[in-house]
Amino acid sequence: MTGSFSLAQHGINVSNIIRNASPAQLYEDGLKFDPGTAISDVGALMVKSGKKTGRSPKDKRIVEHPDSAADVWWGNVNIKIDEKIFEINKERAVDFFNYQQKVYVFDGFAGWDPEHQIKVRVICTRPYHALFMHNMLIRPTEEQLASFGDPDYVIYNAGCFPANSHTEAMTSKTSIGLSFERKEFVILGTEYAGEMKKGVFTIMNYIMPKKGVLSMHCSANEGANNDVTLFFGLSGTGKTTLSADTNRKLIGDDEHCWTDKGVFNIEGGCYAKCVNLSAEKEPEIYGAIKFGSLLENVIYDTHTRKVDYDNISITENTRASYPIEFIPNSKIPCVGGHPQNVIFLTADAFGVLPPVSKLSPEQAMYHFISGYTAKVAGTEEGVTEPEATFSANFGAAFMVWHPSKYAELLAEKMRKFGSKAWLVNTGWSGGSYGTGSRMKLSYTRAIIDAIHNGTLDTAPTIVDPVFGLHIPTTCANVPDEILIPRNTWADKAAYDATSAKLANLFINNFKKYEAGSSAEIIAAGPKA
Repeated sequence: MTGSFSLAQHGINVSNIIRNASPAQLYEDGLKFDPGTAISDVGALMVKSGKKTGRSPKDKRIVEHPDSAADVWWGNVNIKIDEKIFEINKERAVDFFNYQQKVYVFDGFAGWDPEHQIKVRVICTRPYHALFMHNMLIRPTEEQLASFGDPDYVIYNAGCFPANSHTEAMTSKTSIGLSFERKEFVILGTEYAGEMKKGVFTIMNYIMPKKGVLSMHCSANEGANNDVTLFFGLSGTGKTTLSADTNRKLIGDDEHCWTDKGVFNIEGGCYAKCVNLSAEKEPEIYGAIKFGSLLENVIYDTHTRKVDYDNISITENTRASYPIEFIPNSKIPCVGGHPQNVIFLTADAFGVLPPVSKLSPEQAMYHFISGYTAKVAGTEEGVTEPEATFSANFGAAFMVWHPSKYAELLAEKMRKFGSKAWLVNTGWSGGSYGTGSRMKLSYTRAIIDAIHNGTLDTAPTIVDPVFGLHIPTTCANVPDEILIPRNTWADKAAYDATSAKLANLFINNFKKYEAGSSAEIIAAGPKA
């Protein structure tokens, strides 16, 4: 869509503005003008994101302004930037756009609930970025686009152009800047599309709690009885995989809000990890990759254009972006009632946590604030010890307020609407990484099924002596012996030592949140 549309109000005076182009047009422009672009054997557009193949959290800054400074949890996540520096970077982005022969614009919505929806304008120069946000924002109808008016927030994606590293407060040639007062988000020096998606999420994480709405880094689905489940978890824990269930409707795979009416998806699409993707393990995601989908940084056969999802020679963070309706059982509009079950997913590479445990309300708050998972350490230096990762609220990198703000909202809503909480370990069993083995996806799916059909809620339990977790001792289609982690270790003393080590990691991490947590929540953690 072109015509009389203007960006003059944003200081951009390019005559050729391509607004809300169709995927077909963006395919054509990508193939013509964006080197390295190709079409896969199933019709997805394959692109390269340049030097950056993931987010750059150390280069993300928020303007310190009197109107919002008291709200922001300043520190390593929310790094301060002076408004003057933000203006310099924005001017650099606008100057870059004004030197282009054409720019792309996508106007869309964030939030499926009309009461809490915001209008977002994306300005960019790569067809890839326009297609990505076409997939990830909620796509307006022709009537909505005609009456779109002024946006609530504007994303200036000049990522093809570097920041000036000599500018004060810049630590590299990458800069991601956000001003809540100007309602602007400026990207320089990174072409990784995920910065735009998470920029929108950061914005929602600021404005929603002001309205008493809980914004959440989680996926959500709905059963035949309109029962909703939330899945919280850091990258690699199975959030996207487990929410894409053939027996349930997908509300969304990554970002949601919980209001007094129920939950709604923030996004209009999904952004799934592609590493080791297969039709057998993840049929819904595999089938969603087709014309209109976007594949980032994948390796493919240059003759057949078939993608090798096991090849991570560019990055382990290969990704697929697609509209949510590409999942056959997605629920449109992407809204649901109040969650009956809240599931915290962790991939425990220490092999200590049980495959499933039932959490008390206090334990739910403790594990929500902790946001634990464990990554397999890199082997390039001979290190094989798992690395514990704690990310408050299972998404600290995108949270603007102090973590307790979100935890209090979660506790309030779970109490008000009677939601049950569970901790599910999709990580290692029978030993830590290197000795044990990864939990079978079929077992995890059986556990989720048992949560949904209610049988796990009435199953007998035992209490873990260190973590205090209530562990079910039986679950349909899951061998009883794997439900109690200590029983799966050949070396029981090694399990006890590893359990104590992990408990201490939890305790030491939680010390920074103790000042804002009740005695009951602190006591719900593991015992050293």
